Amino acid sequence: MSAPWWDSDYSDRSGPEYRCYVRNLPWSADERSLKDAFADYGAINSEIAVDRETGRSRGFGFVTFQDSNSVRDAIQGMNGQDLGGRSITVEQAQPRSRKWRA
Repeated sequence: MSAPWWDSDYSDRSGPEYRCYVRNLPWSADERSLKDAFADYGAINSEIAVDRETGRSRGFGFVTFQDSNSVRDAIQGMNGQDLGGRSITVEQAQPRSRKWRA
């Protein structure tokens, strides 16, 4: 039984997540350009963190892949590469944690 203050869809995240964390993104980057940059490695989804008040990019995002080999190849191939005039850093994303609801 889950407590009502925990994120109710937490149990749906039982499988492994094949995601990488991308930081130092240019402010002009959007989800489509991020996914396109990682397309050679089999990117299936991308998300860019945005500021709630301004709607502007916070300079980092996540890219989701089909399997762990794709994540590893993307990290090796894209870490330190230029994207929109900035050298990006690509790392293995940490698993999503439970979200506290107030």
